[in-house]
This record gives sequence, C-alpha cells and structure tokens, in this order.
Amino acid sequence: MSETVASARKISDLANPTRFIALTDRLVPWLAVLSGVLLAAGLYLSFAAPEDYQQGTTVRIMYIHVPFAWLSMMCYTLMSVSALGTLVWRHPLADVALKSAAPIGATFTALALITGSIWGKPMWGTWWVWDARLTSVFVLFIIYLGIIALTRAMDDPSRAARAAAIMTLVGFINIPIIKFSVDWWNTLHQPASVIRLGGSTIHPSLLWPLLVMALGFTVLFFTLHMMAMRTEIWRRRVRSMRQLAARRADGGR
Repeated sequence: MSETVASARKISDLANPTRFIALTDRLVPWLAVLSGVLLAAGLYLSFAAPEDYQQGTTVRIMYIHVPFAWLSMMCYTLMSVSALGTLVWRHPLADVALKSAAPIGATFTALALITGSIWGKPMWGTWWVWDARLTSVFVLFIIYLGIIALTRAMDDPSRAARAAAIMTLVGFINIPIIKFSVDWWNTLHQPASVIRLGGSTIHPSLLWPLLVMALGFTVLFFTLHMMAMRTEIWRRRVRSMRQLAARRADGGR
C-alpha cells in the first residue's frame, strides 16, 4: 500500500510545472545525444542495407518516410490522451502537452506526405493520388493545422484548452481510418508490412535499419516535445507576470 501511495505521489509530483521543468532540464540533453546516436547508426545501417530487388535504391526513402508516418499518428494519439487529461482529469500539464505536440505532429505529417510523394513518383508514376491512405493522412495534416489555429485564436486559455481538447478527440476517429484504410479500400499504397498479424513481411536486412531509424526519430520526438512543453510553461508564466504587473499598475492609479 505504501509503495502504491509513493508511486502515486511521484506521478502527481510531475504535475507540478516547476518539477517538470527541472526534470526536463536533466533529461533533454541525454535524450538529444541518444537520438543523435540512434539516427547516425540508423543512417549507416540504411545505406549499408541491400537494395530491394524490385525498387532498387529507391527503397531507402522508406527509412525516413515510414518513421515520419508512424510518428504523425503516435503524436496525435498522445494529444488525444492529453485531451482526456484536460477534460476529465484536469491535469495542469495536459493542455501544455497537447498544444506543444501539435506543431511537431504537423511537421512529421507534412514530412510523411512529402517523402511519400517523392517515393510514389518512381513507383506509381504519379506524385499524388486521392486514394484512401493518402487522403486520410492529408486530412490528419489539416486537423493538426486546425488545432494549432484554434489554440492561438482564443484569448481565454481555459476556453482554448477545452475547445482544442474536444476538437482533438473528435479528430481521433481519423487515426484508425489511416491505419486500416489499406485493408478497407483498394489503394495504391501497399498494405501493412511491419506491424501486422503474422509478423513482418520485410526481410530482416531491411527491417532492422528501419526499426533503428524509427527508434531514433521517436526519441527525437520526445526530446522536441519536452523542449516545447518547457518553453510553453515559461511563456505562460511570463504572460501571467505581465498581467499581474498590469493589474498592479492599474490599481496604483
């Protein structure tokens, strides 16, 4: 029982923005170094891996395109959990996590669309096609932009937090559509070949570089997210101090 209480206290301590900033100050440098090492190792393995017998050297774009696509969905899932934290548990850092993750998720989604288009031109003979997978990922990018615009358009932080949380949860319906679009509809995009029942269909010589790159980009994502959350907390503190100073100045007249 005492261990349960101690664990709960540790989790609640992280809800304190000051303790969270202190934690990120210690973790971010290590995570940045780790992501750099993993990405360097992943790039080396990617160029050392054999070419695909059908796609040739073009297949190497997979090592950045697939992690970008995975992270675009993982980031949105994290934002959806944060939205629940805002609406249900009223966690003080939940809105900070959601708002800070949105620009990073939009960037990874844009990179997934761009690298996918570059990969699609030699394989499909076209830069773009409005099939289910590509369209649903494009919709995800639009949702990210909408959430970013919404969080910046409203002056009241609490109203903006609730509106963004509701919009995020409504938009989460697009995540399973992206995941299963290649199974539900006929698309140019290939079906799932890594995360699927029955195991991966990719040869280990190509799969391991992909997994190392994915791990490196995942660590990079959490590094950037912690940095963005830390910046957002400081921005809100500065804003509060300015408002307090303005009220005191008005009261002294």
